[in-house]
Formats: sequence, structure tokens, C-alpha cells
Amino acid sequence: MLYFIPAWYSGKEWKENEQFWHKRRMQTETDDTVKQIQLFQRNDICSYQILLLSYTPNFRHFLHRQSVFRAPYWSVFDAVQEVRRKKPAVLSFHDLNWPRDIEFLYTPFSVIAILHQERYAQIEFGEYGNPIQVDLYQNGQISRKNIYDDRGFVSCTSVYENGRKSYDQYLTEKGIWKICHFADGHVVINPRSNQYRIDSTKGEQMFSFAKNSYGSMEEVIREVLSAYLQITECTDIFCAAAHGQHLALLAQLLADRRMIFSVFGDRLSLADYPDLAQILSHGNCIVTDSEENHELLLRESCLKNTAKVNIPPYDTRVDPGISQQLPVQKILLPVDQLAAETLNETVRYLAIYLQENQNARVHLFTRNAAFNREDTLLKQVSETLSRNGWPPEWARKENQNKFENLLDEGDQIPILFVVEQCVDELSANKCVREQRVLLDLADTPDLFLQISCVSMGIPQILKTVTQYMRPGKNGRINQELSVLGEDLQYYLESLSNWNRAMIQSFELGKTHTAQHLIEQWKEVIVSIENSTDIAVGNGRLQ
Repeated sequence: MLYFIPAWYSGKEWKENEQFWHKRRMQTETDDTVKQIQLFQRNDICSYQILLLSYTPNFRHFLHRQSVFRAPYWSVFDAVQEVRRKKPAVLSFHDLNWPRDIEFLYTPFSVIAILHQERYAQIEFGEYGNPIQVDLYQNGQISRKNIYDDRGFVSCTSVYENGRKSYDQYLTEKGIWKICHFADGHVVINPRSNQYRIDSTKGEQMFSFAKNSYGSMEEVIREVLSAYLQITECTDIFCAAAHGQHLALLAQLLADRRMIFSVFGDRLSLADYPDLAQILSHGNCIVTDSEENHELLLRESCLKNTAKVNIPPYDTRVDPGISQQLPVQKILLPVDQLAAETLNETVRYLAIYLQENQNARVHLFTRNAAFNREDTLLKQVSETLSRNGWPPEWARKENQNKFENLLDEGDQIPILFVVEQCVDELSANKCVREQRVLLDLADTPDLFLQISCVSMGIPQILKTVTQYMRPGKNGRINQELSVLGEDLQYYLESLSNWNRAMIQSFELGKTHTAQHLIEQWKEVIVSIENSTDIAVGNGRLQ
């Protein structure tokens, strides 16, 4: 059995990152563990299960969004709360126990419950239209928050005093409180319900909490997870996402177990977590998402005897884009990792090229979901254009000028710089599909964009060589911005060059297909089970 331990947390809390339907998602839900579970769910690699350490009352909806609804899982908080329900249930806020004279005010975002002309409660909904939270008020201040599980019951209630949270109570399906988590961090166990429930192949087992109170929620999680690990087999393998929230905990509980650590992007760096390399050294294998992270770990002396394998979380496939069908040539420029000076200089050279190629447009790609992000980027680009003698209106929102529609088409100033805000992979994939070329000048190019370009046959202009771009084949190296126009001209003004890059992209993608990733994971698992050398990807331990 392979157990996946994900890092799906809200900040530094042991809680999920579910949010109200009307709030913009500030970060993507897709990470290495999501892609790994998708791969194992859709292919018969081996038996697996998800181990959830966080409080996730809407986990079924999360699985549905990731297209792995039937993925098997075990939850620490389900064990603590003795939850037996498995399937989502339909819950209407009308079915809750409301006062007799309650009235409901329907707003575009939430439902407000009014009692005697004062706000009594506010009902919030998730992305699927199900009520996920009800805030109760007294004298204009919040007094309680009830959080609803997608299986149809109140899962947690938060009590407030003078508008500040005092404690959280986690409840059973019948409304009995099990543990009380106070604002200062300590946890108290209900003396009348001081057991937690663990399912196994032998049936249901009940365990009593070792103490009546704990210094932190992590201590509770450690005890319950430790009890669950007792029913697992010594041959089982645990694949944990490298994350500071749980690394120390897992290093203690799984010190003598077979371990795979999964390192993903910028989620956790050696600089931010000094003990990271030491903890990773206890694993049987480290799976990295890119060659850059793989090379970084190779430099750590304490990891020289730990197998390191580069297995990208995303697979490639032949999925041609639609850029040839569009009247304009879109240049995709990721900006999140670019310093302000670099972006300004890049805009200057792009503006020079845009004067030569009137069909080209620059799309500024950002994963930053802040509401003012688009305005900030357009302002920066507009100011750069103005300083260098070009029309600042080249960078603006469409129809920003109310008099623009009154002008003849030939008199209108064209929009040459637009912003693409793409938080999740679905919107990013839709954006890439329309691009003619990727221009990523960051020291570490965006991994998802690169793999998408390989799948869609889009040439790449990068600052460095990567496993998804081979100079002279499906891309070019740009180390001097002064020749940026020549690199763009090579692909945008020569269809033969662009077609050759497309063919080379598809050829390169054959080594990163889903089947190739499956074979790599099978090799890692078999090697750990048999205690043999791992020789897949870019890692080989002799």
C-alpha cells in the first residue's frame, strides 16, 4: 500500500483551504500530490490511500473538483469526530432550527437572516451552492460560527467573545463536542466522550485519548496518527509532500518506515527551512518536480546517499493550440518572477519589436490573483512606454477610454499589452492554447507553462536550458535582451521555423507522457520494496 500525505493547509493552520463561492481563489489547488493521485487513480499502478492530517469538512467537493472523487482516504479529524458517513448529503439552510419570526434577505452573495429588524445570521455557500458556514450575531457582533460538513451536519462551531474568537469545538455527527481548541493553542478533550475511532480491515477500533488536555492541535494529530500507523503494514510506503507544517511530525512518527518525499516548486525551500535537508535524508527516495530542484538537492552533502528522482507532476500529450487560427500573434510573458527593472527593460525591447510586427501582442501572465494586479501591471508597463516615447495607451484595459468607440477604427490606438490573470491550471491552459510563443525570462521558468507548450507545440524563448526546451529544436536561449527582437522574429515571421519547433516539441513530449510517468513511479516503488538502486528519471543511486 502506498499512502499519500498531502500538504493541503490554510496558512499555518491544520485546516483546509475551502472558501466562499464569491471569493476569488488566491492560489491554485493543484499541486504535486493532486497530480500524483490523479495518475494513480486513473492507472493500475498499486493500491493507495490518502492520509489527511488537516480538518477538511468539504473534502468530497475538493476531490470532485480534482476529478478523483472516488479516491480512498483516511482522515485524522474524521477519527477524532467519529464520523461514519462517507457520502455527501443535501443540506438546505431552511432545514436548520431558526427562530419563529426569522426572515431571509437574499443578496447576490450571501443570505442574511433578519430577526426583529436586526441581523441574526449570515449564511455563506461553497462553489457547489451548499451552505458551508453560518455566522450568528448578537448586538451587531459575531458570536458564533457554525461550519458545515458536506456530508450534512455541523462539524465545528467557533465561539466569539467581544468579536474575537475564543475557541473551536469539533463535533460528532450527533452534535456532541469531542475536542475544544482554544485561541491560545491548547486543546481540551471532552471527558464524557474521550475516545476516537479508527477503521481497519479488522473492523472498527476505539482508542481513548492519552491525556485530558494537550498543548497544541499537533499533539492531538500526532497521537491519533500514531494509533492509525499501528494498523498499517511494515511494508507500506509513505509519500509525503515536503511541507514545513508536518515535516517534523512525520520525521518523528515515520522514522523507521519506508518514505518518499515529494518536493514541489517553491512550496518549501532549503533557505526557509534549515532542517529540511536533514529530514529528507531519512527518506528512501526524494521525488522532485523539475531538474532545477533535482540539481539543488544534489548539492546537499547530507543527501548524497539518498536516491533522488525527477518525476514531473504533469504529463505531456499532443494537443495542438489554436494560435494559427487567430489574426494576432500572442507572446506569453510570465511576469511574477521578474524584477521590476527586468520587466521594464523587457517591455522596452518588446515595444521596439511591436512597431515592426503590427500583428504581435504581448500577454503578461500572472498567477497573482489580487484585485489590483491587472491595474498595477498595466500602470507599470504604461509608464515604461511613456518614458521611452511610445503611447502609454498601448497598455490599457479594453474600452477604458469612453470616447474610444466614437473614433474611426483607423484612428484608435491599439492595445498591445494585456494582462492574463490565471490562478488555476484550467484557466492557464486555456490561455496558453492561444499563444504563439512563450517568452519566459525568469531564472527558473514556469514548469506548468513549459509542459503545456510542449503539449501544444508552442516554441519557447527562455533564459536557460531546461528539460522541456532544447535550443535549436523547440526553442531559443535569450541571455541578452538587446537581441530579443531577433528571437521573436525567428518564430513569428517564419512559419517554417515555427512548424519545426512544433514538431520538435511533440517529439520531446514523447518522453514525458502519462505512460512514461507511470513507469517511473513503478520503478521507484519496486526499488523501495526490494531495497535496490533507483535508476529512473535523472536520479541514480549506486
